[in-house]
Amino acid sequence: MKKKPILVVMAAGMGSRYGGLKQIDPVGNHGQIIIDYSAYDARRAGFETIVFIIKHEIEDAFKEAIGNRLSKIMDVRYAYQDLNDLPEGYSVPEGRTKPWGTSHAILAARDVIDAPFAVINADDYYGPEAFKEIYNYLSTHEDDDKYRFAMVGYLLKNTVTENGSVARGICVENADGTLASVTERTKIETYENGIHFTEDDGKTWTDVAPDSVVSMNLWGFSEHFVGEAKTRFAAFLDKALVENPLKGEYFLPSVVSQLIEEGKATVQVLRSTDKWYGVTYKEDKPVVVKAIAEKTAAGLYPDNLWEE
Repeated sequence: MKKKPILVVMAAGMGSRYGGLKQIDPVGNHGQIIIDYSAYDARRAGFETIVFIIKHEIEDAFKEAIGNRLSKIMDVRYAYQDLNDLPEGYSVPEGRTKPWGTSHAILAARDVIDAPFAVINADDYYGPEAFKEIYNYLSTHEDDDKYRFAMVGYLLKNTVTENGSVARGICVENADGTLASVTERTKIETYENGIHFTEDDGKTWTDVAPDSVVSMNLWGFSEHFVGEAKTRFAAFLDKALVENPLKGEYFLPSVVSQLIEEGKATVQVLRSTDKWYGVTYKEDKPVVVKAIAEKTAAGLYPDNLWEE
């Protein structure tokens, strides 16, 4: 029997741009945080199990803010992203405090991921449509001679902020709607003529089309992805420890791209027309609060999500 898909939530990020634990900052009228709305949408779509990847340091605050509340209505599991969780023979470079990135976060959950899974960021609002799309995909597709993964794509113009730069995976699609490539651009900004990105700290900028499809880290994977991320981690470290020991990150798109290039995986690009909301910066928060209030007033969410 096919296993029911589970939802994996990456909540270990330090919130460096935001200046605080943005994962547990309320945006709703009754102390709800962004994850409450994602969990509500995920539950409506069919998900019953949620895995939170957090850091040990925020465990108590996190459980108080969200975990305990959700555990009454979903099967809640925890995994802990730890800087020292490295393959044998590797150690953390002196002075490094930054986590090892999104693929490493998934590795942290290797013992609790036991089914096809969707991945999301904790501090992003994806909208109900995205969860329905990914749940339906994971429920109806299985790996065959290739891994059959999926992602929900958003239009770049719907995912930028006027308060600073953002990191996004810029996608190129094949004619059949599968992903040809995804490239992580870590510094994308709006400016008066459109949207552009830099790879050299602002010395040079490259324009990017506002209608480009981007990944917001809403992926649908089979369990096999975890093993692939594990086997490729050492090669990532060999490069990063030389080139960027303090800040190099093992991103999900880089593992996905390798698997596509090697012909081992296809990634179906699902579409969401929902506007994405996130709190990369503190200044973004009022926009999210307003959007949630409007959606609640329109009947998309109850005012108090989890009222008995």
